[in-house]
Amino acid sequence: MPGPNDGNVSYITARLLEEFHYSQRPFDADISKKFYDAYLDYFDPQHLYFLQSDIAEFSHYRTNLDLLTLGSHGQADVRPAYKVFNRFMERLQQRADYANQLLEKGNFNFNTDEQVPIDRKGALYPKDLDEAKNLWREQLLYQFLQEKLDRRENFPATASSATNLADIAQTIQHRYEREVRAFHELDGGDVMQAYLDSLAHAYDPHSDYMNTEHSQDFSISMSLSLGGIGAELGWEDGYCKIQSLVPGGPAEKSNQLKQNDKIVAVSQGGHAPVDVVNMELSRIVQLIRGPKGTEVRLTIIPAVDPTSRRVVKLVRAEITLHDEEAKAELVESPDGHGGTNRIGVIHVPQFYAPVSLSGNSPQATNYISVDVAQLVQKLTEEGAGGIILDLRGNPGGSLEEAIQFVGLFVTNGPVVQIRSPEGHILAERNEDAPDIYHGPLMVLVSRLSASASEIVAAALQDYGRALIVGDTSSFGKGTVQNLTPLAPLVWPASETATNDPGTVKITIRKFYRINGASTQLKGVVPDIVLPDSLSARNDIGENALPNALPWDTIPAAPDYMSVNEVQPYLNDLRKASEERVVTNQDFAYVRQDMAEVKKLQSQKTDTLNERKAWDEKEKIDKENKARLKEIASRKPPQLTIYPITIADAAQPGLPPPVKFIKAPPTLENSVPQGFVAVYPPNEINNSFSTNAISPDPTLEESERIMRDYIARWSLGQSEIATHE
Repeated sequence: MPGPNDGNVSYITARLLEEFHYSQRPFDADISKKFYDAYLDYFDPQHLYFLQSDIAEFSHYRTNLDLLTLGSHGQADVRPAYKVFNRFMERLQQRADYANQLLEKGNFNFNTDEQVPIDRKGALYPKDLDEAKNLWREQLLYQFLQEKLDRRENFPATASSATNLADIAQTIQHRYEREVRAFHELDGGDVMQAYLDSLAHAYDPHSDYMNTEHSQDFSISMSLSLGGIGAELGWEDGYCKIQSLVPGGPAEKSNQLKQNDKIVAVSQGGHAPVDVVNMELSRIVQLIRGPKGTEVRLTIIPAVDPTSRRVVKLVRAEITLHDEEAKAELVESPDGHGGTNRIGVIHVPQFYAPVSLSGNSPQATNYISVDVAQLVQKLTEEGAGGIILDLRGNPGGSLEEAIQFVGLFVTNGPVVQIRSPEGHILAERNEDAPDIYHGPLMVLVSRLSASASEIVAAALQDYGRALIVGDTSSFGKGTVQNLTPLAPLVWPASETATNDPGTVKITIRKFYRINGASTQLKGVVPDIVLPDSLSARNDIGENALPNALPWDTIPAAPDYMSVNEVQPYLNDLRKASEERVVTNQDFAYVRQDMAEVKKLQSQKTDTLNERKAWDEKEKIDKENKARLKEIASRKPPQLTIYPITIADAAQPGLPPPVKFIKAPPTLENSVPQGFVAVYPPNEINNSFSTNAISPDPTLEESERIMRDYIARWSLGQSEIATHE
């Protein structure tokens, strides 16, 4: 049922979207339709649960959510949110019950030519419960068959390798039980999260409503810090288990918690312990997190003595997520003349910066521009002839940090233009650019490089300062969002009302390149395009999202001047790269993957015939084994790689290099898995961390391009010096 604050929070959220969203769209019947459709799809994207009778019953909401939300001053009618959710829960339970009935009967037949739909987005809802049950039966058979194929070693099965059908049935049954239990654990805050997020997405895909939990997660991802105990948690058979401890965190310092200990209850302040057995992991995490300096008490089952229980008291501290920080590698390779050359690669996961949604000053001090400046200086000191900024998969982050970041590589000037809903255009500038690096520069982008990472790539491309390499284009998110905490705007309706009504993230402006073009929808197009399987996906990118804002242009910023450090060499670099890519085996594999992706995307159904499914699986397995075997037969990389963290950048010299060792065969198929990178020993426990090396053809080819670029750059600089 609706909570005491839901109506007020919904009303204020809707009014904020109306007033401040870039589109300046009123919350009318058209927005109502998009809102309604998005909310139904939030729970039932494949149209498997709601019946046509349910849709008919809800249909009057579709064009009236605007009136229900804004019709009464200060209080929205949010009953539609709960009515839809409760009906979904009813259908979800019906599906789980029906699945159990089918699994108890067993005797599934996989000898027919029956096809099962695997993509029902946009399909008609089932007309009645019988049609829904037929869809549920097909989905269950498909899941059962996939489990059976995954466990099968040959066809037909021999007595010794026959699949344990009862075990498969139990596995699938537990899967349905977990799904139902997860939804039963949702509370009113989760329902309103889905409801108001659907409203925000009716305006554009990057406007969001974030309840307390989502607001905290956003703050943590941006700040790379949180108030907690310093433990990585996992979930297994209904229990929250400690996977690892953060060195120097409260949990590790206490000497009372160990890996694989199980947490069964959490308490804080004067409150009684909350039983967390079978509770969703994200909820347990929310109970354990809290402000720095506060106490949390954990009831645990020690891994060394599963028959006992004890209570561990911990004081929360500020935990820095060092694994999410920028990192670098100094890559050393033979130069072909008896010497070596060095290239720096900086991995930039996102444009992080301290952020607080509580109104208090943020505790974190992590800034991506500061961290990357340290890494650039370290790489330069260690003789890197060129630097590659790897922004692949970077989702964006702080606009201010993106502007500071660009200033590391160009002098003072405009970085990005921003247009307000009223049409006012402002050029955001860096007036105090440190401009610390002047050598060859490259930026790697992928289809998942978005927002602030596109600002950086576009600015460095427009200035002619960096060579852009990667997928056919970046994501295409050219909008700016503003965060509005709702707490100052919402008066609690009762003592039980939440103290934190959440935050609204609203798209308020669009950003444009300094050349005047928007990155919205079209993204940043690299100077040199390399094959990437993501480019074959039709569900990745701004143009794949509903209600995305359009592409357009504005006048170029009048006061920027290209340094033209790429164009003189671009044709030669592109031609040499194309010749290598054509004959590169890893890119041949990428092209095969692209063809497979396109095939799967066009496939709307799949077979329930076990023989046909097995033949297809065997064909794919054979191809994968041949690929792994070919990769494993290669010689180890003729490279010396020095991994450099932010902490390493402040130390003299270089850390120990990565070691390449031959990986053992897998137990599954006895095919060698190639080489493994063994990173330097961890100072805390003196253990080695290992990561399997998978070919990264984009990075490897980018390093080759950079070596060519350095050679041409050096020649060009010599000619300039001679001319002067």
